[in-house]
Amino acid sequence: MNSPVMQGLNLNTPAYVKHARLIAWVADMVALCKPADVIWCDGSDAEYQRLCDQLVAAGTFRKLNPAKRPGSYLAWSDPSDVARVEDRTYICAEKKEDAGPTNNWMAPAEMRRTLQPLFDGCMAGRTMYVVPFSMGPLGSHIAHIGVELTDSAYVAVNQKLMTRMGKAVFDVLGTDGDFVPCMHTVGAPLAAGEKDSTSWPCNPKVKYIVHYPESREIWSYGSGYGGNALLGKKCLALRIASTMGRDQGWLAEHMLILGVTNPQGKKYHVAAAFPSACGKTNFSMLVPPESAFAGWKVTTIGDDIAWIKPHADGKLYAINPEAGYFGVAPGTNMHTNPNCMRSLDKNVIFTNVALTDDGDVWWEGMEKDTGHLPEHLIDWQGKDWTPQIAKATGAKAAHPNSRFTVAAANNPALDPQWDDPAGVAIDAFIFGGRRSTTVPLVTEARNWMEGVYMAATMGSETTAAAFGAQGVVRRDPFAMLPFCGYNMSDYFQHWLDMEKKLESMGHTLPKIFCVNWFRKNAEGKFVWPGYGENMRVLKWMIDRLEGKARGEPTMFGVAPAYNEMNWAGLEFSAEQFRTVTSIDKAAWLEELKLHDAHFEQLSYHLPQALVSTKTELEKRLATLA
Repeated sequence: MNSPVMQGLNLNTPAYVKHARLIAWVADMVALCKPADVIWCDGSDAEYQRLCDQLVAAGTFRKLNPAKRPGSYLAWSDPSDVARVEDRTYICAEKKEDAGPTNNWMAPAEMRRTLQPLFDGCMAGRTMYVVPFSMGPLGSHIAHIGVELTDSAYVAVNQKLMTRMGKAVFDVLGTDGDFVPCMHTVGAPLAAGEKDSTSWPCNPKVKYIVHYPESREIWSYGSGYGGNALLGKKCLALRIASTMGRDQGWLAEHMLILGVTNPQGKKYHVAAAFPSACGKTNFSMLVPPESAFAGWKVTTIGDDIAWIKPHADGKLYAINPEAGYFGVAPGTNMHTNPNCMRSLDKNVIFTNVALTDDGDVWWEGMEKDTGHLPEHLIDWQGKDWTPQIAKATGAKAAHPNSRFTVAAANNPALDPQWDDPAGVAIDAFIFGGRRSTTVPLVTEARNWMEGVYMAATMGSETTAAAFGAQGVVRRDPFAMLPFCGYNMSDYFQHWLDMEKKLESMGHTLPKIFCVNWFRKNAEGKFVWPGYGENMRVLKWMIDRLEGKARGEPTMFGVAPAYNEMNWAGLEFSAEQFRTVTSIDKAAWLEELKLHDAHFEQLSYHLPQALVSTKTELEKRLATLA
């Protein structure tokens, strides 16, 4: 391959970059992609401002009203580029079985032949940004480094907020440190003298999000949006990291991490996995009800991803590999998540929300705070929006997957240890889905095996819109279905193996709990109030950790007795409690049939222990009246 320097383009490598393998890779990618310029990002505030100004000049960013939302910007993407593209996301393991039935697979050699012509000249007329980033605190033994090459300034500024990005990464990387190479292009090369015809360059027709687990590479083509383009997020932090964890004996999980401190100063740490639309961000920034929990404090370590490694002291330690939040805006308001709303007061990048007439942002759900809809907005597609238009057409002002990107430092409930290189010791795991029947409000797994079963079978109901009535359960084991970088059954086995590994090391295993905030009554209304009231469930879990609550054994784990819950300041009757905790035998007979179908899909390498655990559940269910 010709050296790019010989082609007349200098790599512009800074003197502080001493990593020969990295420089050689950048040279190869410059020769392939043929950018007009190369810029190595240093992560400075001055660079961030310069790139934001550049994006404003290009029409990609709109600077928001500095009196309302200082230091903040709004971007509207191409309508073809608004979310993760699961059908275009590939795990290119050498063997199809290693990717498993829940991932799209193509042989690595075939995928490389497919991508080569697409990447050849893909950055013509554009700048290549070299974006070095640490997933996790710089220098942490739990952290890992990535370097993303991208032709999107939008990606570069988002990575500044979402990761520890910049010059200091090279100090950690040194001359021969490991890094994950992340190759990204919007897939829209420009001919000589050609300018962008759109403020959001992308390839509307061709998109590929590709992971090579054996060589630990990520290649992304055609999209400039979210996890398709911010390759530190789901691509590295989950799909590639999960395979690293499998090989090295640790866990990369789609989990929030929170700290909960009682009035006496005793602190616990919890990691929790919820599929989308199940209240994950809300739980990570939970505000305890003052009437019942004066002196209690909940703090956020992470809202989305946890990397968890065993330590010599007998505990599992977790870090949040991210440094910011890339959250869904619609539905977020002062009622559902006050700490999140306070995080968004300044220095935020908003994508695909609506613009108010006074230069602020708006999305569906914010009317709960004001009591009314705005009279006029510009919607995420740049069109006029009024309540009348919305009523007549059903048009949303903000895209349902519209986002905010904000540094974790903006969170008023940020945990003091959120950036601790040592991580925090995990006391409990929580798994939860969205189920209107069957799964109780909260149960504790009797043992690690039962906990893995709970997580392996969890799911959420979707509305079967075509029929308008019946909910369809979409299984999302461990909330990892779209994010596990290898065979899901092997992933279950990895969790089971962790028990043996940790016990052999003398570790104390965290307890495992299963929750469901979404049980409904006969009228189809949610019974449990949720949001801040979920603190009552968290408190019962802590009581179990401390041996203060006996609980009641059920077919599906150990559940709280009514009088073991703190009900101060909340009217919630014993009858309502039964509605959210009861086990319906007929419903569970149907549920276990669905588990059969789920396990059948995952039959290759499915741990026999899961099948045996299901048999035990069936035996317990048979004894119910």
